[in-house]
Amino acid sequence: MTNPCNGTAPESDGPAGTRANVGLPSVVYGDLYAAVELGRIFPDGKTFSDMVPHSDPQAIMREYHIARTMPDFDLPAFIRRHFSDPTPPGPMVGPSAPGESLLAYVRRLWSELLQNQASAVAFSTLLPLPHPYVVPGGRFREMYYWDSYFTMLGLVGDGHLEMARDMLMNFAFEIDHYGHIPTGNRSYYLGRSQPPFFSLMVDLIAEQDGARTYLRYLPELRKEWEFWMNGAEEAGPGAASRHVVRLADGTWLNRYFDPRATPRDESYKEDVETASSANRPAGEVWQNIRAATESGWDFSSRWFGDGKTMATIRTLSMAPVDLNSLLVHLEQTLAEAYRLDGDAGNAALFDGRAQQRAASIRRLMWDTRVSTFTDYLWDQDRTTGSVTAAALFPLFLDIATAEQAKAVAATVRRDLLMAGGLATTRVVSGEQWDAPNGWAPLQWIAVRGLRNYGEAALAREISTRWVRNNMAFFRRFGKLVEKYDVTTDGGDVAGGGEYTTQIGFGWTNAVLLAISNLYPELRSEVEAVTQDPA
Repeated sequence: MTNPCNGTAPESDGPAGTRANVGLPSVVYGDLYAAVELGRIFPDGKTFSDMVPHSDPQAIMREYHIARTMPDFDLPAFIRRHFSDPTPPGPMVGPSAPGESLLAYVRRLWSELLQNQASAVAFSTLLPLPHPYVVPGGRFREMYYWDSYFTMLGLVGDGHLEMARDMLMNFAFEIDHYGHIPTGNRSYYLGRSQPPFFSLMVDLIAEQDGARTYLRYLPELRKEWEFWMNGAEEAGPGAASRHVVRLADGTWLNRYFDPRATPRDESYKEDVETASSANRPAGEVWQNIRAATESGWDFSSRWFGDGKTMATIRTLSMAPVDLNSLLVHLEQTLAEAYRLDGDAGNAALFDGRAQQRAASIRRLMWDTRVSTFTDYLWDQDRTTGSVTAAALFPLFLDIATAEQAKAVAATVRRDLLMAGGLATTRVVSGEQWDAPNGWAPLQWIAVRGLRNYGEAALAREISTRWVRNNMAFFRRFGKLVEKYDVTTDGGDVAGGGEYTTQIGFGWTNAVLLAISNLYPELRSEVEAVTQDPA
């Protein structure tokens, strides 16, 4: 298994007996990497991470150390001579064809977003996978963990069950191969995972293929749980180790975590600048940044100590409500799988684990000040008080009490419901996982969670506003994107974050289909939408 502390790739474990060869580009290329990223040779910091060298990196570094001493040294020209553009280049999804409907556009994109990389490219950071997979699009040319659950929802709902099965098999492969599911299939992502949706993926396929699916993936479900619980033996009362938090009373919770205390390869310059603005050790800042990226919410005021600025990021001090809710589902799924396998002892063990964790969420993460679930600051024994769309996860996974669900619905309607859908938070920070932005996966979590507790009217309202926002954007621009400004219903372009808003877009397309499948009247509207004439 890859050592997450040094980022090196396995020597010979690729699906076709090949290897990725490059672990962390920032380590492999050292001062060359820093020069390229800090000099902003490419507008997007992820570009160089994904480029492919023409020869052994060590040979390139020897030449670089000679060439850079020359008075006429040209760094961009050196990079062009020694590196090719990222492989694969990533699907360059364009606007719809003239007269093409929104629904036809979404269905066409499945094949355009499909990648197939079963063998390693020499000296690349791309990790090969044995089966084809759908990517988000644009700069996101890899298979991402939590994105893919929502993509699979769309695939199954649109009749592409085999593609969804392939993606589940890829994730099982990653668990078997690396011991966990990395953020995406790049070597520089191996140190961290993403929100653990694997058990929900198994649920999704089991709904189609039957209960044998749980038995087929039982080993991987167990390994996934062991990854998140790695460190439990080292965590004493009131302390944390890796992903595990142990409270003073013995309660077990989990946090997001990355072992490295260095700038991210894909956002090197941004991380260096953030640390330089913080009045604290750089390594502490970088490790908290990396932990936040594991959440998928990169970035949000949710993680900031002052609720405003990245320099105060404190992810490692938090037990997030969404992560712990997802782990309840993983533990429940393991209990069910062990029951089907005839293992009553392990079934009871994981039933107990799930019940204890669910009770802890209801007790520790319920914030009476704002009448909703918030994240828990485990080292301060208090909730954060931040109202975010993550509060819907205990409803989505049937953890909340009826009274809590009713209060959450009221808070959501008051604070997060906007003209174009559900806002991510109520804070305008300039980060992309804050207001005024809304994201497709959070709309789905909210809609299904509210429906679970009889809040049908609010679920329908969120669905209608979100879908019509997507439709308005398509009418104006002929495309779908990763996130939307939800303060209006006119399909306005969203912003914030470290890169430009990407088009494609895997989970947006999928959630649009999934929500419209719940409401026939919305489905009819989606089917009728085409881009407005120029």
